[in-house]
Amino acid sequence: MFEDRIELAVRLTPSAASDRIDGPATDDAGQTRLKIRVRAVAENNKANRAVEALVAKRLKIAKSLVSVTSGTTSRNKILRIDHEPQDLSERLDTLLGEAEG
Repeated sequence: MFEDRIELAVRLTPSAASDRIDGPATDDAGQTRLKIRVRAVAENNKANRAVEALVAKRLKIAKSLVSVTSGTTSRNKILRIDHEPQDLSERLDTLLGEAEG
């Protein structure tokens, strides 16, 4: 965690039936990532923009505060969320509770 942002590991599924956050999952390498599905296709950054918008909407923050910083052409991505980390931590806890719920 940084002073002014967090980085969130996600596993993105493009071209899904709906936009949704499925919750955390651990991959074969032992990395825990947040599983996210978006309807957007994986071309011309459409899926990346869609995951940024979905995460921002669910965290109730501006879209401009969420960006893909790693994995732009991969399903495994790192999202940078520029917001106060303590507040984000609480919002993520709520979001994950909803996803598992």
